Amino acid sequence: MRGRSGHSAPRVLPSFGFLFDIDGVLVRGRTPIPAARAAFGKLVNPQGQFLVPVVFVTNAGNCLRQKKAEQLSHLLGVPISQDQVMMSHSPLRMFKRYHKKCVLVSGQGPLLDIARDLGFCQPITIDTLREKRPLLDAVDHDRRPNVLSPSAVELPKIEAVVLFGEPVRWETSLQLIIDVLLTSGYPGNPYGQESYPHIPVLACNMDLMWVAEAQSPRFGHGTFMVCLENIYKKITGRDLKYEALMGKPSRLTYQYAEHLIRAQALQRSWEQPIQTLYAVGDNVMTDVYGANLYNRYLQQSCPRARLQAQAAAGTAPAQLPQHTQHTQHIQQIQPGLGWDTELAPAAAARCRSVLVCTGVYDPPSEGAVPSRDSVAENVFHGHRDFSFDPALVEPDHIVPDVDAAVDLVFQLENFAPR
Repeated sequence: MRGRSGHSAPRVLPSFGFLFDIDGVLVRGRTPIPAARAAFGKLVNPQGQFLVPVVFVTNAGNCLRQKKAEQLSHLLGVPISQDQVMMSHSPLRMFKRYHKKCVLVSGQGPLLDIARDLGFCQPITIDTLREKRPLLDAVDHDRRPNVLSPSAVELPKIEAVVLFGEPVRWETSLQLIIDVLLTSGYPGNPYGQESYPHIPVLACNMDLMWVAEAQSPRFGHGTFMVCLENIYKKITGRDLKYEALMGKPSRLTYQYAEHLIRAQALQRSWEQPIQTLYAVGDNVMTDVYGANLYNRYLQQSCPRARLQAQAAAGTAPAQLPQHTQHTQHIQQIQPGLGWDTELAPAAAARCRSVLVCTGVYDPPSEGAVPSRDSVAENVFHGHRDFSFDPALVEPDHIVPDVDAAVDLVFQLENFAPR
């Protein structure tokens, strides 16, 4: 087979795709990781076209996809489309039943632009709510209003809360979100006794910590969520409930990422089905847990049909596995799965986790004290609604950096792009 230029076409069409984390894999804060450019030089042809489907799956949520694509293009030296970028909030496009409702949005960055780009017609920010209800924010004495009179400004009922990411003034956001939840969407009213179940909460990015230029990981949105959950429970005696959790490690995020991978393959007319997803990340509790959880779901979602496909390829196991207990486990830890009807069913056969050592993960050094390592490994940094399972935090592969990850996958797939 020859291409238009007469050169030999790739020996094998891609039957796999990459899901790349960004922070800790490609950058640390704003500083590029040297291996990133080398890795992506292997993933594109001389014309800058990708040789395999690639999606950047980040738990960041403080900008639009287009801006992140432009940043990555500059960083990696290859053209990146916004359709290859998946922010933690990207799956909110599927939650159409909330798009015409008034929703309170929390986080930082161009929140209104992000919300409207996702389809929300009536977003209201924490700052706007504070401006309309100035008596609610009372922690910082210097920011209290001089005139202590209730606001006469009418606000529509807030029908949902969307947590995009960690805010700047945590005390203000925590107070106002609690007010909205305990007044059934009418902040400024007295707390009601009949406000449970509370109005829906949709949360993006559950990372407890993330890596920047500092020597130790920094607080992430997951830390803010821990504060919100515990304040709500302390006040009400009840658990705060989420309509949906998105961002890694949720199945929602990986299934949406697979959808983007398949869309790329279709656009490039790659007829061979995408069988394997390789999730490359630096965080055991986020990237590895999420990839392994999705792999478990893929093995259980339609095992008989998948076994038939594997049998046709000569790779099927001898017996159909029994997964009843694990399937129940997945259903228990995946809140808010009403989005299923908005997304095509998963089609990949497997998702493999590849852990790099350039970010949150710090490989144990020789001579390390075993007891300390054991304690560190037994502390679960995942979200409250995701049960700890030791099998889910074991990576399929550990490599030094993203360049080594690409080399490993090409070797595993016997892929010869040139």
